[in-house]
Amino acid sequence: MGRGAFCCFAPLGVWEWQARCLRYGALGVGDFFAYTAGMNTFSATAALFVLFAGLADHPGNVFLQDEAVVLSAPGGALWRVLDERNRVVSSGRLDGAKLAALGQPGVGWYKVEFLSEDGSQVGWTTMGVLSRLVAPVPENSPVCVDAALSWLSDDADARGHLSRLAALAGVGWIRDRIHWREMQSEPDTFSPENKYDQTAAMERKAGLEVLQVFHTLPKWVVDSAPEQDPRCPDLRQVYAFCKAMSTRFQGRVSAWEPWNEGNASNFGAWPINGLCSFQKAAYLGFKSGDSRVVVGWNPLGGINTPSLVRGILANDTWPYYDTYNLHSYDWPHAYEALWGPAREAACGRPIWVTECDRGIAAEKDSPSGDLSLENDLRKAELIAQEYASSLCAGAARHFHFVLGDYMEGLTQFGLLRRDLSPRPSYIALAAVGRFLAGAQCLGRWSTAGAPDTWAVAFRAQPDGVARDVLVAWTEAQVDWPQRGKARVAWRLPEGIRVESAFDYLGRSLSNGVPDALSSAPVFLVLPAGEAAKLPLSKPPVLARRNESPSSVVLQLQWPEARIVMHKEGWTDEHDYEIAPEIESELRVHVYNFGSNSVEGSVGVSQAPPGWTWTPERLAVSIPAMGRETVMLRLRAVKNATPDALGERVRLEGDFGPGGRPALAFRVRTEVP
Repeated sequence: MGRGAFCCFAPLGVWEWQARCLRYGALGVGDFFAYTAGMNTFSATAALFVLFAGLADHPGNVFLQDEAVVLSAPGGALWRVLDERNRVVSSGRLDGAKLAALGQPGVGWYKVEFLSEDGSQVGWTTMGVLSRLVAPVPENSPVCVDAALSWLSDDADARGHLSRLAALAGVGWIRDRIHWREMQSEPDTFSPENKYDQTAAMERKAGLEVLQVFHTLPKWVVDSAPEQDPRCPDLRQVYAFCKAMSTRFQGRVSAWEPWNEGNASNFGAWPINGLCSFQKAAYLGFKSGDSRVVVGWNPLGGINTPSLVRGILANDTWPYYDTYNLHSYDWPHAYEALWGPAREAACGRPIWVTECDRGIAAEKDSPSGDLSLENDLRKAELIAQEYASSLCAGAARHFHFVLGDYMEGLTQFGLLRRDLSPRPSYIALAAVGRFLAGAQCLGRWSTAGAPDTWAVAFRAQPDGVARDVLVAWTEAQVDWPQRGKARVAWRLPEGIRVESAFDYLGRSLSNGVPDALSSAPVFLVLPAGEAAKLPLSKPPVLARRNESPSSVVLQLQWPEARIVMHKEGWTDEHDYEIAPEIESELRVHVYNFGSNSVEGSVGVSQAPPGWTWTPERLAVSIPAMGRETVMLRLRAVKNATPDALGERVRLEGDFGPGGRPALAFRVRTEVP
């Protein structure tokens, strides 16, 4: 089920929608009623004037395939257009107004050079030509993009252009960010309308569903936390903020992530139990403000390691997220194996990959952070590999990071250049948006050749028609310098019908199905049901766990323990460390986010042998929206083995109708 499984939004008024479509010459009245029959979401209607008519002002030099391409020139007398292989496609002379009329070069990515009479270059830019989308993006389409518009651009017009460029590429969802401190400067002071409201409105106007995330605390929240501990904020403030945000952005923001990569040292260095307690309060707050909004798990930085996932499950966190969200910066061939623990943590909920990429170094002498042409092509080839492999590994939605120009050090992540003109990877995204529209993965054809040869089958809606789509490529398990060199002979089994074939930039392959695969994926469009003739390995699926969330939430504060980091590969994990054989006091904050007071008790339900607790159980009574703190004293013995990372401790409450909240954390007793 698509977006409607979680939320239903008021659509654009049908007559307003019709007026827009007729204004842009996109549809006739009969087409309008055919397309709107049964539709009930904003994005399935409001985006059509963008998708069908294109962008009249052509931000970023992006055109549709039947539009005449005209660019303004920075100078010179001549122009020439080169394709992604540096081959001259066309050339000509600038007119007196310094406009380059380039004709209709066809779907693809192009570099446009402006030259003096002697042939020396006086300037250049890039442009893209996309296939015109002829149907709305399906509600369940998995093709999404992280854009961080509110943070990466200070210009409102640029944010509007980026929103529309995302929609034009066939993207259904866009990920953005807010700062808590800019929305709520003091406990009782919320900001008036600001750039976050305006950007969300722009994104929705472009027909995009919005996923929003925040990951910093205002100073006043930290100052009011117990002992000003930023990893132990008052969860009532978290609840209140999330409730206010889901109320404020209702109908504009469709989904929320409470925090981002909190286990990572640069995003808070939180122990997993702290993230779980935060998640629970945020979930209850978001749902209190808008019961239909989608609340995702706050995605971890690095890999979802088995120990972090055990912490999520030991804290009984799964009732507090509608989707399990993760980030991945690994190569596509590793997704299925690396995401095994994440699929376990999802407990049958949809998996959203809300950041994914492999950043690539920009040219050292490029003032605008551009890639070499070779690296531009490698990145473009990665796009379809990434989306297809992600969906094959169990993802329901995939957000590539990131749409606009963005660098960390020398590493470039953006699909667009600084002036919004496209890199080849943006054109590749539009091809994925077209051919994997509404895609559901059917499985991988595992007998297609060597292990590095991929053929992933989907039931999708390319150009609005139900079809099977096969995405096929070959690539060695190597880093950027060695990529792009793979090639293998390949053929489909006898009897498989193929209606059309396209390359990784969305261009029709005149010779049909290729007899060899390369690093550049191809899209093969088959009749619906045709992929069933292939021996497919099905995507992994786990059973759903359906427990209800408790209105009582437990939170640990342990001033006498150190929080220490352990790296599992390149993933940060943080745990508590104490000296053995010394009694230590723990504070357990017990919150009641229900509308009635509750009474119950909290005690230790799991601890290593030989550890002692005083008392073993404590009675507690909490008013509605209140917090009480109970104290427990622990004496631990040394870890059983010298290299042990820690022992798991679990507390459990019993509050009758308020539920049985859990709090589980890992303790190390090996002190340097």
